[in-house]
Amino acid sequence: MNAGDSRDRRFEVYRRGMHTRHEVQEFLTALRGRITPETAGLTAFGGQRRVLGLRREEVAQLAGVSTAYYTRMERGDLSGVSESVLYALANALQLNDAESQHLFDLARNATGTNRRPDRSKTDTRLSPQVVQLMETMRDVPVVALSKLGDPVGSNRLGRALFPHLFPENAAPVNTARYLFLDPRSQSFYPDWDDVARESVSAMRLLAGHDPSDRQLTALVGELATRSSEFRTWWGSHTVRTHTAGTKRIAHPVVGELTLSYQTLTLPSAPKIRLATYLAEAGSPSADAIDLLRSWTATPAPAQEPHTA
Repeated sequence: MNAGDSRDRRFEVYRRGMHTRHEVQEFLTALRGRITPETAGLTAFGGQRRVLGLRREEVAQLAGVSTAYYTRMERGDLSGVSESVLYALANALQLNDAESQHLFDLARNATGTNRRPDRSKTDTRLSPQVVQLMETMRDVPVVALSKLGDPVGSNRLGRALFPHLFPENAAPVNTARYLFLDPRSQSFYPDWDDVARESVSAMRLLAGHDPSDRQLTALVGELATRSSEFRTWWGSHTVRTHTAGTKRIAHPVVGELTLSYQTLTLPSAPKIRLATYLAEAGSPSADAIDLLRSWTATPAPAQEPHTA
């Protein structure tokens, strides 16, 4: 078997891994494994334990269903499972909001309903009004991203803050590809592990919401084939939402910055999110942003916002 065949085979494994039954099985198994009887408030069943977390019968007890019924769910069959059972299961497994959303998405997809994609909701083109809005936010770096992390627009300060995502005379770079396939990302993000894990968990949420998304399937297959870190973290089935927080950046021009970020969504473009970055007033990071702003104000011709 040559290298190309091996890559194709691994891609197919990860493509199949996004199918709902397989996803449900691995997701529930991983969640069950992280909770002990003590943290769940259970008196452990007798006998020597052969599992690190809860047994299936213990999850069933907590969720108020039979062991056979929970076993059926963990084997990937969520078809016909009521909302009340899903809520009970979410409570039993101590799921956070993102994990609960993922569970409900998996249950919805388990019905096998084939829906035509709503093109109006997958359009990633930026309207002139959104482009104008970003450009008026001159003091704040702004990057517009598709659901898969493709930069579809930015203001000048946003492009300057993330120069590797916006190479000159080339198309913008997908954020996940940058994180896992470009070695410069590990220097750019001092907390690279945290940033990269966040990217994987966001993709897990997308996979649960629409496992038939071919673009997502292709991206996951590519990253799983080319990055051992992605393969490992993808297999952990961790799901989290990351709409706000703090990031450290080691910028190649202005040095290290610590920025708070907020992710905004627009009703007129639900599949696009605007990522904004702020520095604390009077901090060295604010000084670095000022320096970056001055750097972008050079007489060189301004690059127009990219729109996809």
